[in-house]
Amino acid sequence: MRRTITTLLLAVITVSIASDQVPAPPQTHPILLMNATIHPVSADEIQRGAILFEKGIITAIGRRVTNLPDNTETIDLLGKHVYPGMIAAASVIGLTEIGAVAVTRDFSERGEVNPNVRAEVAYHPDSEIIPVTRSNGVLLAHSCPTGGLISGTSAVMMLDGWTWETSTLKAPAGLHINWPNMGAVRSRYFRITEEEASKRREETLKKLDTIFEEARRYLVAKEAADQSGKIELETDLRWEAMLPVLRREVPVFMHASEVRQIESAVEWANRQNVKMVIVGGYDAWRVADLLKKYEIPVIYETVNSLPRRRWEDFDTPFTGPVKLYEAGVKYCISMGTGGASNHRNTPYEASKAASYGLPKDEALKSVTLYAAEVLGIADKAGSLEKGKDATLMITDGDPLEITTQVAQVYIQGKKIDMSDRHKILYDKYKEKYRQLGKIK
Repeated sequence: MRRTITTLLLAVITVSIASDQVPAPPQTHPILLMNATIHPVSADEIQRGAILFEKGIITAIGRRVTNLPDNTETIDLLGKHVYPGMIAAASVIGLTEIGAVAVTRDFSERGEVNPNVRAEVAYHPDSEIIPVTRSNGVLLAHSCPTGGLISGTSAVMMLDGWTWETSTLKAPAGLHINWPNMGAVRSRYFRITEEEASKRREETLKKLDTIFEEARRYLVAKEAADQSGKIELETDLRWEAMLPVLRREVPVFMHASEVRQIESAVEWANRQNVKMVIVGGYDAWRVADLLKKYEIPVIYETVNSLPRRRWEDFDTPFTGPVKLYEAGVKYCISMGTGGASNHRNTPYEASKAASYGLPKDEALKSVTLYAAEVLGIADKAGSLEKGKDATLMITDGDPLEITTQVAQVYIQGKKIDMSDRHKILYDKYKEKYRQLGKIK
């Protein structure tokens, strides 16, 4: 009886967190957006401009677009603005729903070493969080596994699709590693001395070196087998997942925030000859020269947060992006992997950085073009250019301003349903107070 009740409860939870939005069909005819202020991001804005897209791809953009294809749908957007869709870098969107409900969390696998874990396979396209997030102009998500030493590979997902296959834009995006603490750990729940921390760190780094050494042996054996055509090599999914990293096709996303962590991670990446992106990067600006020297990008997490040390200025986290910008370090801004629901606030993280010195155009780039460059999708997203995906938003103002409303979004030319749970609840309780005579 207890098992039956539990099963029913899980079924209710599953139903309640499934979005009822119907994914959009592929674009079937050309669409021309005209008379809008176009913000390509990679170039100057275009007043009273036009943008044409067909089959999900931007085919023309400028002050005027002529020679329109047959059956072109023309939409007059006088007074509106068109921007590229924003990107939620380093997120767990699609991998979690309700933090307190374990069966809705699928971002962390058991064990310390899981390079074979693939974020895109675990992605839940019917998450209620997805339509809420894209209603604020965030149209792409970098969904990342977390936990353990080697968490697995991440993927860049489009926030619309029937399945994980139709939602995937790029996979793998990279391999995720959590760099160990470099000093003592002191909290209200547990304490680790400097000596204990040092011992654990040495053991962890030795394990990490061993893993990469075994993966390289597998790569050599695989290449030899491929060249010979006669040798049969048993496939190992753990090492297969690491081959794109060893071949420098994708980076290691190194989760590290403290100075010593970042310095140690950079030394390790150079020794292993792998590409690397720092994720977290709270102290990245303190070692900006080092990051610039080795051309290591930073996904800077959580601008709008408290200082992590008692002696730091209150605005330390707010000013991190402008310090990276002034130092010439490639970066983008993220809400981080601490939760999925807050990524709807991605534009306001950028605006907070702008209010503390980051140039406004740079703030916009930090959640569009720069994020696309860091994630290796700049050929498809991040700016409005001919040949790129028509993944864009129509707004009534600056998307970094909290009062701005997103009127409509397109993902690869598909017109997306703009309803979401927040809007449904708003309309519901607005009607309640209308019936009570409190409002008209």
